[in-house]
Amino acid sequence: MPEQYDTTYACAERLDAEDPLAHMRDEFVMPVGPNGEAEVYLVGNSLGLQPRAVRTYIEAELDKWGRLGVKGHTEVDREPTFPWESYEESLNHQMAAVVGAEPEEVVVMNGLTVNLHLLMTTFYRPTQERFKVLIEEHAFPSDHFAVASQVRHHDRSAEEALVAVSPRPGEDLLHAEDLIAAIAEHGDQLALVLLPGVHYYTGQVLPLTDLVYAAHRAGAMVGFDLAHAVGNIPLGLHDSGVDFAAWCTYKYLNSGPGATAGCFVNQRHLGRTDLNRFEGWWGTDKATRFQMETVFNPIPTVEAWQLSNPPVFSMAPIRASLEVFERVGGMGPLRRKSEQQIAYLDHLLDEVLKGRVESITPRSLTERGCQFSLRVVAPGHSGRGVFDALDAAGVACDWRHPDVIRIAPVPLYNSFADIHRFVQVLDGILS
Repeated sequence: MPEQYDTTYACAERLDAEDPLAHMRDEFVMPVGPNGEAEVYLVGNSLGLQPRAVRTYIEAELDKWGRLGVKGHTEVDREPTFPWESYEESLNHQMAAVVGAEPEEVVVMNGLTVNLHLLMTTFYRPTQERFKVLIEEHAFPSDHFAVASQVRHHDRSAEEALVAVSPRPGEDLLHAEDLIAAIAEHGDQLALVLLPGVHYYTGQVLPLTDLVYAAHRAGAMVGFDLAHAVGNIPLGLHDSGVDFAAWCTYKYLNSGPGATAGCFVNQRHLGRTDLNRFEGWWGTDKATRFQMETVFNPIPTVEAWQLSNPPVFSMAPIRASLEVFERVGGMGPLRRKSEQQIAYLDHLLDEVLKGRVESITPRSLTERGCQFSLRVVAPGHSGRGVFDALDAAGVACDWRHPDVIRIAPVPLYNSFADIHRFVQVLDGILS
């Protein structure tokens, strides 16, 4: 047993008292459960909590709209407003710091699947010889739909073009060596590898750098869906060599339902004149954009992939969230706390719930973020019934068909007491 942990509530209280980030919980609005008290909110992997500053930033832009009208595109008459015309530019440095990229490699725009389509338009360019796309068998459905429709757009069938890698029989997790072997096997015909950074169902972290190396060695482009990775685990997108990536901002980035997404294009592809992309006026040279010419002169950054002017009211919450990440010192301190919370919950699961609940998430810290994917194995209990009982008790988690309860202690706002309360309630339900 780790010396610093036991199963008492006093242990959780001590860990919270020692936590240098405990005060950040006050920066977020906590939902109220059915008992009228604050929920034990462990579902930040699905929708992050609202930073308190969000209301201030949205109301400031609403007020500016009322005061200035169209002049708000270029003018700032009071803090904390920003020019709407360049609103996304003010987010790029902070977002780049979160994902380990250069500012010119990152832009906030559109939605996640829209961005995947735009990026695949550029980086999936099948030929007669190279046309296959490697994904994993249980990819998030939107990713599968996007890839399959891209393949059809190029007059190929999914049956001939998709290479889907599965876990081994009887297992839940992917093996990196199986992915790398499949890349090598189909290398001569492989045009693109598209994988998750963190698997949405199991919480498994995939080795980005190893996969990028294998894909490039085979002659394929490689991209990642980082919806469950950004704000959860440290990333080094620039150094990893990945060609492109896309992510949403409403999970660990706490930017609200349907908030504007982010995307990354590696620096080596910026400014290239031989790349195809779908183009819109917000991707052309800023200096001549409003001269309304019909010659596209791409911005020499990832902003060239932009289509339309920024949705300010959807971006304002992202500003509030990224400022929180900046104040805590970035992903390093958050990961340190997350690893401690992971170890603490592992300990409680082992000591209190062993034989009744199993985690299908990898045990190794290098293969996991803060998400736990739990399966109820206690006789006489259905996973769905246990999930409903947790919800009725004021513990918010989420259900993934067919039999997994997902929870995520998020280091920005979840306490060690939250983790203890979850295990205590779950123990009571199963007893």
